[in-house]
Amino acid sequence: MSLPTKRSFTAANTSSSSSFATSSSSHNNNNNNNKLSLSPSGPQPPMKKAKSHAGVASSVDPTNKNGLRHNNNNNNDAVFDPSDTSSSSPIINSSVAANLARKKAAAPQPAKKLVIKLLKGKPTLPTNFEEETWKKLQSAIKSIFLKQRDNCDLEKLYQAVNDLCVHKMGGSLYERIQKECEFHVAVALQSLVGQSPDLVVFLSLVERCWQDFCDQMLMIRSIALYLDRTYVKQTPNLRSLWDMGLHLFRKHLFSSLEVENKTVTGLLRMIEKERLGETVDRTLLHHLLKMFTALGIYSGSFEKPFLDCTSEFYAAEGMQYLQQSDVPDYLKHVEIRLHEEHERCLLYLDASTRKPLIATAESQLLDRHIAAILDKGFMLLMDGHRAEDLQRMYSLFLRVNALESLRQALNSYIRKTGQYMVMDEEKDKDMVSSLLDFKVSLDKIWEESFSANEAFSNTIKDAFEHLINLRQNRPAELIAKFLDEKLRAGNKGISEEELEGTLDKVLVLFRFIQGKDVFEAFYKKDLAKRLLLGKSASIDAEKSMISKLKTECGSQFTNKLEGMFKDIELSKEINESFRQSSQARTKLPSGIEMSVHVLTTGYWPTYPPMDVRIPHELNAYQDIFKEFYLSKHSGRRLMWQNSLGHCVLKVEFPKGRKELAVSLFQTVVLMLFNDAESLSFQDIKESTGIEDKELKRTLQSLACAKVRVLQKMPKGRDVGDNDEFIFNDGFTAPLYRIKVNAIQMRETVEENTSTTERVFQDRQYQVDAAIVRIMKTRKVLSHTLLITELFQQLKFPIKPADLKKRIESLIDREYLERDKNNPQIYNYLA
Repeated sequence: MSLPTKRSFTAANTSSSSSFATSSSSHNNNNNNNKLSLSPSGPQPPMKKAKSHAGVASSVDPTNKNGLRHNNNNNNDAVFDPSDTSSSSPIINSSVAANLARKKAAAPQPAKKLVIKLLKGKPTLPTNFEEETWKKLQSAIKSIFLKQRDNCDLEKLYQAVNDLCVHKMGGSLYERIQKECEFHVAVALQSLVGQSPDLVVFLSLVERCWQDFCDQMLMIRSIALYLDRTYVKQTPNLRSLWDMGLHLFRKHLFSSLEVENKTVTGLLRMIEKERLGETVDRTLLHHLLKMFTALGIYSGSFEKPFLDCTSEFYAAEGMQYLQQSDVPDYLKHVEIRLHEEHERCLLYLDASTRKPLIATAESQLLDRHIAAILDKGFMLLMDGHRAEDLQRMYSLFLRVNALESLRQALNSYIRKTGQYMVMDEEKDKDMVSSLLDFKVSLDKIWEESFSANEAFSNTIKDAFEHLINLRQNRPAELIAKFLDEKLRAGNKGISEEELEGTLDKVLVLFRFIQGKDVFEAFYKKDLAKRLLLGKSASIDAEKSMISKLKTECGSQFTNKLEGMFKDIELSKEINESFRQSSQARTKLPSGIEMSVHVLTTGYWPTYPPMDVRIPHELNAYQDIFKEFYLSKHSGRRLMWQNSLGHCVLKVEFPKGRKELAVSLFQTVVLMLFNDAESLSFQDIKESTGIEDKELKRTLQSLACAKVRVLQKMPKGRDVGDNDEFIFNDGFTAPLYRIKVNAIQMRETVEENTSTTERVFQDRQYQVDAAIVRIMKTRKVLSHTLLITELFQQLKFPIKPADLKKRIESLIDREYLERDKNNPQIYNYLA
């Protein structure tokens, strides 16, 4: 008797049964049938196929009520009833034990194949399954749209959809749901036709309809979620249930023009009322506009008419408000309106509307009124230093890219306002201070209102450069005079920091001057007076100004000015050396102290010689100093500038002794009265040798000014040729030392012309040098190119006619020659 080496199982199951069938075979030639029944307590792993060469067949008793039916083909096929578990367990246990015992006693034999065949047929659906299931779902959908209670619970409805989808009925179900939803949506929207004429009430009805629709579609989608996630997802170009609902709502909304138009009109009316200051239901607006967005009709149905209405509204309002209010109020109104529109976008409008809406409002309220705003209010705002309003204007103009118009308006304002300051000759005295204040105010506005925009800064600079050079030489001269006034002693109440700040401000104006050589000429003349007469408020301030000018224009510009300071320092050393010399100790007259400034001619201004017969004592002092100086510096020549001298006289009045600080000319006149009580104008003129104008001005300062050391007969402010002058014995003053100011003669036209001519003489040398320098480099050059290069190199304004004169002068002096073939071409002569 042979035993199988391995038990073989073949298992099969169907969807209609969860039981397992097993069989055991023995190597036997008889037809005995062994029936085993097994019911496992849980899922079993799949059976491994046995390695065997012979199969074992078993049969099933067709009358067994617990077995599966199967055709008997006289094979040894066996089918086991899984429900009969009570008698199978011991049989299996004893069989396993026997097999183990046989395995030990005999060699392995090939196993026979076990075949299990299912007897139950494939399950079939009821014939009316789809219709019955749809009726349940249709009833539920109707109940949802009609807001009625349905007896069927949601779980069963969900399972019903699931069953239909499992049995490939998803397409039919989708179409039926779509048709049912379309019917109810059409009814809902049609019910809005002819509703309340009150637009707010009508919009509330539309909102209610939309909210109901959204709730209903969400409920339907939750029931048919399996359909949405399987059939719809697997079918291309098919809308989800939610999108299908939106499509139906949109379709029937479009088909009902009255509802759509009335809704859009109501929305536009509500927004217009809000713009006019009325309170509206923003939540209602938000919900309805979200409806338009969800339906995908926001841009076409609402946004375009909304922007058109906005444009019309602000076009009318902008025109009216600008006519009725001033510019600051209008700009505030525009700013408020733009803020309101931005807030409107945040509250209920779609985010995509913000840019076109703001652009529409800016266009109607700002862009089309730029010129009117500038013409009506820009000058008033600038004159009033309205920094906040100007900042608002700048910000608003920036939004519409209109800063160029604002910059041009600023340029025009500066030129127009500054022209009155520069061109009005009656206000020349205040011109520099006015320009400084004007510049300070513009810089403040530029920084606070125009956001320190570089283009606006350049506009201010260009406009000021234009102003300063409207009158070629006069502003440069007046700036030098202004500095002389600030740097001269007698400016009380000004600290060094304030003085330094003023110098920096003046330097800004100085940068705009094209003819800086004119400024240099007048500044040098005034500086000389301050240094020689000891009227400088601060040597440190003087040197600071020279340093600033050197930084701006280079060392060549300040070379002469620095030389003037060197002469003053050297003069102090020379005077100290003179006092210690033998000439001073042995030859000087007693009772006189004299200090001499030795000036280098090239550094200092040219002073016209003024003759005067100085007293013998002073004349002797001059001769002794001249002898001392020439002994130290051979080959030099000293020229005395009497107009710059000043003295301190001790005078004995009947009421007490006084010291008078006077000029050299005043000293010469007063010393005449040591020998006479009364002198006529002609007597004084013959004795002093002073020319008429200077003498009259000197006598006027002594007899007609605040300190009257002399008395004039007849009395009056002007000095005549026949006037008599008497020493004032009754003079009295509270101070011991008294400053007798000389009458400052205003610079005449001739003197200004003389200074200007000297400047032009210096310019001629610069022009000549520039021409020679250019021609030496180029060798051959046409007249046009030469003039162009000269304009680029020269730093001062000059007329082409003057350049042509200098070219002709150089031709005459044989530095250049005209080309023989073309007179417009110049050749350089080495």
